[in-house]
Amino acid sequence: MTKARDLGDNAQNTKPKVIDAKGDLIVGTAADTADRLAVGNNGDTLLADSSTSTGLRWQADWNVGKNKFINGDFGIWQRGTSVNLTNNTEAYQADRWICYSTFSAGTSVYSRQTFTPGTAPVAGYEGKFFARLAAGTTSTYGYFRHKIEDVQTFAGQTVTISIWAKASGTGNLSATIYQNFGSGGSAAVLTSTSARSLSTAWTRYTWTVAVPSIAGKTVGTSSFLDLYFEWSGTLGSQTLDIWGAQIENGSVATPFTTATGTLQGELAACQRYYYRQSAAGNSNYMNMGTGFADGTTSARFVINCPVQMRVYPTTLDYSTLRVWLGGSSQAVTALSFDSNFYSPNTPIIAATVASGLTTSSYYQLGSNNSANGYLGLGAEL
Repeated sequence: MTKARDLGDNAQNTKPKVIDAKGDLIVGTAADTADRLAVGNNGDTLLADSSTSTGLRWQADWNVGKNKFINGDFGIWQRGTSVNLTNNTEAYQADRWICYSTFSAGTSVYSRQTFTPGTAPVAGYEGKFFARLAAGTTSTYGYFRHKIEDVQTFAGQTVTISIWAKASGTGNLSATIYQNFGSGGSAAVLTSTSARSLSTAWTRYTWTVAVPSIAGKTVGTSSFLDLYFEWSGTLGSQTLDIWGAQIENGSVATPFTTATGTLQGELAACQRYYYRQSAAGNSNYMNMGTGFADGTTSARFVINCPVQMRVYPTTLDYSTLRVWLGGSSQAVTALSFDSNFYSPNTPIIAATVASGLTTSSYYQLGSNNSANGYLGLGAEL
């Protein structure tokens, strides 16, 4: 009977291979020959690769779908690129990201900033934009907030939250999770984390959190997982910059990816919650919807959404619109939803003008000779 060979049966392998660090592997490199494969980085995946001497290599985890933050790279800004905040009042600007600031003097501004090429925090990713909160002169507190649909997300699991951030001066950053059980549901559950001292250089901050189980809880309508990146300290006239926000299952912060992995996918994910049509370039008369007049001062228009919204939209924002047909054009004085139609794909908008419409005639809704004309539909949590 032939005895099965092992590493000790071969003269080339009588000397044990050296393990230099926790996680190192001893792997075969040829018949009866082994070598050491050094441990990879946190979150890396071990892959077969015949081009390497060991036949294996570590690969950064770029799996799409692990990150539950939508627009975590701040690439989508449908509402515009800057807004002056009102004291103690939240505002959207980057899609899916709410900003808030307390101040009694000066102005707090939530804005989009552009990376100088080659300066994004992750080499090879090359993020284009990041978000900035510029605090008012007396500010001591502010936050960026993101609502993740469905409170069952990550319930009873360990998650890792990570974000790149930098500040122009002093301050602390912490991550706080609220499990919001929605209308008719149980009371919200708070899970807090320790604060991190902010650097003036881009730094990745991470928190590993045990999200409480929802056993025994009542889940109501429109529940969500609510996360705050909270900025505190003496913040007057300072700035907080953030990019690359990620929340994922497990106890390790893996390489950053967006929720969908593509620009178009991320835009579509954002449009589930907010959709804006905007006049652009020379499109001062851009058409946004078609419909008919149901009186001399009112008309109804079908808006075709590119994706199905989360629910029938509940908020409207608009500027510089008109109702027109051929040479006849009337400025819009008010817009509202037609409550008789409930399609999240094709909501119906009721427009009011001063006068001049012909009942039952066909009309179009569009920008009124202005590149600033827009129509926004909101179905945010």
